[in-house]
Amino acid sequence: MTSDYSKLVYPDLSYRINGVLFSVHNELGRFRNENQYADRVEEKFKNLGIIYEREKIIPESFVGEKSGRNKINFIVENKIILKIKSKRITSKEEYYQVRRYLGAFNKRLGVLVNFRDKYLKPKRILNSSVND
Repeated sequence: MTSDYSKLVYPDLSYRINGVLFSVHNELGRFRNENQYADRVEEKFKNLGIIYEREKIIPESFVGEKSGRNKINFIVENKIILKIKSKRITSKEEYYQVRRYLGAFNKRLGVLVNFRDKYLKPKRILNSSVND
């Protein structure tokens, strides 16, 4: 069985991000809070020379919305949105949240990761309305 690597969105960068996520999960385990995971991910991004923005504020989506209410964990290399969770179960709510972020920043790929899982399973979420 062969896979068509060329059809993946940002395969090399995704691979590097996943390596960081698995490394952090192996180091810190399953029972830290989201900020602790994000701090360690940020440290590893710095060490690897991966360019990122952390806690970028999402633009207001309607008139009267309070500014700064929503922030994304990371935008990596100005391409991939990374959403970090640490909860017993992730639901469709987190999926739709990443979809909103992708639309707000006009990005093609988001990665949702829940560090509470025993076995890390980063989920790739595509925004099909963006072509680059």
